Amino acid sequence: MAVVKARKQDIDMLARLLRAEAETEGELGMLLVGNVGINRVRANCSDFKGIRTIPQMINQPHAFEALQHGLYYQNARERERRLAQRAVNGERNWPGKFSLWYFRPGTFENPGPCPPTWYNQPLVGRWKKHCFYEPTAKECESVYTTF
Repeated sequence: MAVVKARKQDIDMLARLLRAEAETEGELGMLLVGNVGINRVRANCSDFKGIRTIPQMINQPHAFEALQHGLYYQNARERERRLAQRAVNGERNWPGKFSLWYFRPGTFENPGPCPPTWYNQPLVGRWKKHCFYEPTAKECESVYTTF
């Protein structure tokens, strides 16, 4: 059962985002991007107040670098659709389980170390080249109570 409302076109949008943001990180890496996105839709805190839908989350200004590149605008593939649906259904994995932010430090060829904080939130872990940050309970208690 879905934890956020998602139409077929929303699943396709999320699938395209997963691929564009993390295809080189494998299926778990793409699923972690989905975890962060669904957390942003559900948490209603910090920079994500009022974000209630997948299109709002994806199109939030400056939220995802992938929207500036052509890969996001290619058709969704079945593999990524399945991953997007799993995220929409509430499957969450560490380090994306409660994270609202992630990014890839350094360059594509030479990833750098994860800073201890990002947007003033603590590092929770790394998956391959991406660092994940979850809010403190003071900043966003609701992300810990959404499921």
